Amino acid sequence: MPIIKPFRSLPPINRKEFNTEFADYSWFTKLFSEDEVTAIRHLWNAELANEAEVNLAGKEHSRDDLRKSQLMWIKPGANDWIYDKLAQACIQTNATKYKFDILGFQTELQLANYEGNGFFEWHMDFGSGDISNRKLSITVQLSDPSEYEGGELQFMINQHIITAPKEKGTAIIFPSFALHRVTPVTKGARKSIVGWIGGPPYK
Repeated sequence: MPIIKPFRSLPPINRKEFNTEFADYSWFTKLFSEDEVTAIRHLWNAELANEAEVNLAGKEHSRDDLRKSQLMWIKPGANDWIYDKLAQACIQTNATKYKFDILGFQTELQLANYEGNGFFEWHMDFGSGDISNRKLSITVQLSDPSEYEGGELQFMINQHIITAPKEKGTAIIFPSFALHRVTPVTKGARKSIVGWIGGPPYK
């Protein structure tokens, strides 16, 4: 899949024989301010939202047993400030933690909504076909934890379930091959940004 929004510039990656800085996931607390989160949430338009489908082996499928949520796309242009802030965070994180070859945003950012027992079962964002060049995944928490119950972003790390930070405005960045899920939202609604940074195939 082509890169829809390339990064303007990338610092040289300082690679050593071993990467001792690798982290299962990284986060930026309050990367987006209260006012910025409000502006992003105002982009949500239920009439433009669609039921989310699951991308398996490079193809989208309707799988009610794997995912239940609604999503719409965040168009660049007037929303470039969102892309730019996330680009800076991803470039910084990649240079220090992951050292992948990355090029830019693989697709437009998603604005996702989980409510009414919405969930996303254990999965990876990486796979065959047009998702094989995903390198980094991004989630931005747009809802305050007091607005919903459940809806936790969790990682499976060596058979241990780790729950990611939930503070509003926090951006979480992790390798797209990391196994993760969103637990069912049992009360209220959880909104978030979801995105992927792509690059050349692993070698």
